[in-house]
Amino acid sequence: MTTATAAGYERFAAVEARGVSPLYEEWAASIADDDAVLALIESLPRSKRQPNLVFAAARLAGAPLARYPEFREWLLGRWTAVEPIIQSRMTQTNEAGRCAVLLPLLSRIEGPVALIEAGASAGFCLYPDRYSYRYQADDGEQLVHPAAGASTVELPCTLTGTVVPDRLPDVVWRAGIDLNPLDVQDFEDMAWLETLVWPEHEERRDRLRAVAKVAAEDPPHLVRGDIVEALPQLVDKAPKDATVVVFHSAVLPYLDPDHRQRFVDRVQGLDVIWISNEGEGVLPAVKDQLTRSAEGNLVLSLDGVPQAFTGPHGQSYEAL
Repeated sequence: MTTATAAGYERFAAVEARGVSPLYEEWAASIADDDAVLALIESLPRSKRQPNLVFAAARLAGAPLARYPEFREWLLGRWTAVEPIIQSRMTQTNEAGRCAVLLPLLSRIEGPVALIEAGASAGFCLYPDRYSYRYQADDGEQLVHPAAGASTVELPCTLTGTVVPDRLPDVVWRAGIDLNPLDVQDFEDMAWLETLVWPEHEERRDRLRAVAKVAAEDPPHLVRGDIVEALPQLVDKAPKDATVVVFHSAVLPYLDPDHRQRFVDRVQGLDVIWISNEGEGVLPAVKDQLTRSAEGNLVLSLDGVPQAFTGPHGQSYEAL
């Protein structure tokens, strides 16, 4: 009988990794049919069984970037080295590229902006005003730079159905919440973030290093805690003359449905703008408004109203 874990790995291979990471697609699809490896994974707490976490922990422990038979042999022989990493770490991919799909919404906000990210990891998405953007739009390619000039970080994005943003937000305050915030100045934390980038994505890994340098010049204010409990206190600390924007991207699947709903209720009860960039089925109230499938993309919504389908790593924005 197919277990929930096997089905999860099969889905990861078919939906998330296919066409994006051939190696992870092969590993995940093979594990879905491998009782010995599934047994190891199912010995973990349910929240620790995700492919991203297991694969990254194995790579950090020295797993070969090889075809599945070699990887399988290595994993079965080194599980005692991999398992503690899985237990101590979390999936916290901190993809600054997602700022490219947040910008079309953030650029509409006039005046000073206070950003609060739920599930901030190391906080790299808290700097949309410090990056440059290269949009491939309906009417050609356009670049958008910070007022001070071109950034050392350039984020590419294909933009369809809307105009290219003509300005960056005036961010005057930025903060984040995470159960396990990562320190941009800590070598081990940054090594973990690099390992979370999928094997073939060398360009994203290079970008992460450049982003880390930007963040290290002005480290973000990160709060350790639950996003439901910590959010009101951070909103209260934001400058009173700024528009507070609470945002999150590919975070809510790691919360159980009840916890997820408590977060939605909390953020909707605050005097903030709420930007959500999550998988299609994560927020039922958002999904119910869609007229077609996101087909593996994320759904960007503003105050609970769908705005666009977006690439998981910020590589595309299709306005709805």
